[in-house]
Amino acid sequence: MQQVSIYRGASRIVVSGALAMLVTLGMGHAGALVAQQNVVQFASSSSADVEVTFTADIAPILQKNCQLCHQEGSIGPMPLMTYQDARRWSRRIKDMVVQREMPPYQYDTDTGIQDLKYDPRMSEEEIATIVAWVDSDMLEGDPALLPPPIEWPDPTEFTLAERFGPPDVIVTSTPYDVPEIGQDRWWQPSVDSGITEERCIRAIETKAVTIDGRSVTHHANTTFRGGDGGGGRLSEYALGKLGEIIPEGACRTAPANGQVGFDIHYWPNGIQVDGAQVKVGIWLYPEDYEGKYRQTLSLYGLQGGRGFDIAPHGTLMTQGFHSFRTPVRIDSWQPHGHTRLVAASIQILRENGRTEMVGMVSNWSALWHHSHIFADDVAPLLEVGDKLILTSWYDNTVNNRYNPDPDQWVSIGDRTADEMSHNWIGVTHLDEEGIEQIRADRQGRLILDRD
Repeated sequence: MQQVSIYRGASRIVVSGALAMLVTLGMGHAGALVAQQNVVQFASSSSADVEVTFTADIAPILQKNCQLCHQEGSIGPMPLMTYQDARRWSRRIKDMVVQREMPPYQYDTDTGIQDLKYDPRMSEEEIATIVAWVDSDMLEGDPALLPPPIEWPDPTEFTLAERFGPPDVIVTSTPYDVPEIGQDRWWQPSVDSGITEERCIRAIETKAVTIDGRSVTHHANTTFRGGDGGGGRLSEYALGKLGEIIPEGACRTAPANGQVGFDIHYWPNGIQVDGAQVKVGIWLYPEDYEGKYRQTLSLYGLQGGRGFDIAPHGTLMTQGFHSFRTPVRIDSWQPHGHTRLVAASIQILRENGRTEMVGMVSNWSALWHHSHIFADDVAPLLEVGDKLILTSWYDNTVNNRYNPDPDQWVSIGDRTADEMSHNWIGVTHLDEEGIEQIRADRQGRLILDRD
């Protein structure tokens, strides 16, 4: 894990105390612009001897990274299925991939943990190939080299089913009619979980039942209520999130004979959706599975109070500090905010004063919320006495392309027009034996890899 100054992330994006470089004329942040220069230089130097064509080089990249959303009837604003599609939108494609705005997975590549369990980021080689093609003659190439078309899954079906099979349990909220225009709405029904014995959860994915429902569902938090063994957090969903995977050896408990309480935030945005619903897919570990350590998903925000205000045309940085009573492993990190949030980071302040960057998002977008799931061998371990540092940066100026109105004061609150400053973090709660066992297992695998 990279060791950095506590101000490393801020110094990269803050210029003279302002977030002026985070969003530059709607074209991403300063780091993305530097990356664009580097990619162009790399592509120019490597493309002189290699002819880049759509059929052989670009179509496979689009299939892998883009076409799931960019096809007729899906959520992308234009299809990217054919040579004509790609050529028409070529400059836009280049700009978006160079800035790492697309594919939509905002997580910095140059600091913090890079080994993630679900990582849809495009590789530098793929970006360089697109740049080389767009900057050259955009040749179509030999049609015989075009990859066969993919039979794409229904976008309303569970993505994690490809990895784990069909969910063991699906819990669906009761319908709610979302008007075309209006204020934010909250819908909080409770339904039976359908789980008849206490089990450990393996994975969770939350989705709107329809594509139109997805566009108006700001977030959907779920909690177990009642039942044998009590309640507790089930999951959290915000626009763009895939889901959660609970590591082996840990247990997020699903109680028997309980209910799932939904807290759904609907956001009318010009589309009337009658009977909007949210469904939660739950995959369970086998009945004889025993997770030794409890795993929780909790909201970590500002300690000591909720209040802050962002002045018109102003900026703000907030920080929260969190410690634990036992050793822990950080399994996942998901920053949360609304349209004025532009960057977020998670760091560890060790008891000896050393700081470590865990992860950073310098190009936050409220359109895409992601839970960054750390690979088992690199998920951060904290001893008692270590602290998490959670930092968020806000931009209420005209430089923030997502800002709906820079003339307004913005306070913390639940509406889409308000702001938030918290992180959803998956934590496995260990003891001294558990943390030492994890370290020993990791060291053993390193030795095997070297051999």
